[in-house]
Amino acid sequence: KIFFLHSGRRFSSPTAVLYARVSTAEQEREGFSIPSQVELLRNYAQQQGIDILEEFIDIESAAKAGRIAFGQMMQFVAQHECRAILVEKTDRLYRNIKDWVQIDELGVDIHFVKENVVVGPQSRSADKFLHGIKVLMAKNYVDNLGEEVRKGMLEKARQGHWPSVAPIGYVNSPVTRRIEPDPERAPLVAKLFEWYATGEYSLKALTAKAAAASLTNRTSGKPLVRAKIHQLLQNPIYCGDFQWLDRMYEGQHQPLISRSLFKGVQDAFEAANHPRHTKRH
Repeated sequence: KIFFLHSGRRFSSPTAVLYARVSTAEQEREGFSIPSQVELLRNYAQQQGIDILEEFIDIESAAKAGRIAFGQMMQFVAQHECRAILVEKTDRLYRNIKDWVQIDELGVDIHFVKENVVVGPQSRSADKFLHGIKVLMAKNYVDNLGEEVRKGMLEKARQGHWPSVAPIGYVNSPVTRRIEPDPERAPLVAKLFEWYATGEYSLKALTAKAAAASLTNRTSGKPLVRAKIHQLLQNPIYCGDFQWLDRMYEGQHQPLISRSLFKGVQDAFEAANHPRHTKRH
C-alpha cells in the first residue's frame, strides 16, 4: 500500500478539495450544471484514489475576485493538510489574475479534469507557461464579453430604450426586452410627483406618505427611504427621458408623468432649497 508523507503525518491517499462554479443562476438552470461538475470531479477523485476533504460551490461571476465559496476554499486549503484542488476546467476556477496568484502561492496541485491537465509546484516551466496563457485567455474572454455588453447597452440607449435594470415604477419585460410600467407601483410613483409638486410636503413627510401608500422597493419589499425618494423625484425617466453615460436620451418607453409635472417637481425642489436671508451677516 502506498503512503504519502507530509509535515510528519502519513496519509493512505492524497487529499484534495473540490470546486465547482457557474456564473449565474440562469446558467445553472440552462444546463451548465453544478451537479454535473461535482459528479465529474467525484468520479475522477475515485479513479485517482484521491480523498475529497471538502466541496465548495459558487454561483456567481469569476470576473472579479471575492467569490464567497472561493474564499472559503482558499482558507480551508491553507489551514488543512490538503495538497490539491479539483476543478472542471481553467475558466471554472479563475478568470482574473489575482485569484491565479493567490492559488499559486498555496503551492498545491490543480487538477483540471476536463482538460486532462495537472499543474503544480513540480510542473515543468513549459506547462506552467501554457497554463498561464490559458488564464490570460480566460481573462480576455471576460474583458471582451464586458466590452461587448457595454457596447450593446450603449446602442440600446441610442435607440431610446433603457438598457439596465428597470427603476422603481417599471419592470423589465422578458418578452420585449424593454421596460414597461409596473401595474402595482407605477400609479404610486406618479402620485409621489403630484404630491410633491403641490409644495405641501417635505421629503420627510413624503417618505412617510409613500410608506403609508405601500410603495416599496421591488427587490427587498421594504418601504423607500428618504434618499431613494429624493433620487426618484429627480429621475427624468418618469417623464420619458433618461440619462446614460452622461448623455440624455429621449426614451421610447411609456412615461408615467408629463414633462410639465416633472418640471414642476424640480421647481419645487429649487424653491425648497433656496437660501434664506437674515437681517444679520
